[in-house]
Amino acid sequence: MKKIGAFVLLLLAFGVAAAQEKGVDQQNDRIRDSGNNRQPAINGAKTDNGVGRGMDFGKGKTQLPPPIENPYRFKVANDVLTKAIQELMRDRKLVLDDASSKPESGLLISQPYTFTKGTVVTASELARLALVPASDQRSWTRGRYTIIVEVQPIDSANTNVSVNARVEGRSDNVLGAEWISVRSNGTAEQEFLIALIQKVTGAPPPGYEPLF
Repeated sequence: MKKIGAFVLLLLAFGVAAAQEKGVDQQNDRIRDSGNNRQPAINGAKTDNGVGRGMDFGKGKTQLPPPIENPYRFKVANDVLTKAIQELMRDRKLVLDDASSKPESGLLISQPYTFTKGTVVTASELARLALVPASDQRSWTRGRYTIIVEVQPIDSANTNVSVNARVEGRSDNVLGAEWISVRSNGTAEQEFLIALIQKVTGAPPPGYEPLF
């Protein structure tokens, strides 16, 4: 009987220990589950901390106006527009090349106009008006452009005007100075057209600030 009683007590002890161990495991499981089962943060109406709020890239920034059409159509007679172009060239310190121009045929060409000088600023100013390859490491000392305007009458009240610019940069080296043609990026043409529109109509194109 003593042996049987001891055996029963031993079984009860194992049962209690197993129950306690099982309870610890379940609690640990619950702790692990609650630690891993995380839900996304919900801020409700509070959005000033950036969570749950879309990022506004570019919102509120000033939109650039569309480029001016080139050729540009004016509702102005051919002779009036030709005179306005000549006046604008003088206003912009451009000298009409009489030898190359044919105003009666609608062709007006300026003499080369030097728009920048000096090794410090010429490279950046030249890049503003022309497509200068990044691999081109010349020592630019001056920049100039020639404006070529073609006036094409459509009828008695409408005229097309196209503007092209020939841009050049001067490079000085041990062999001397050399003017090199670089491709215009359209900036000089756009600036001339905007100024011409303002001169003829009295106001710049929509979206552009007055030039003078």
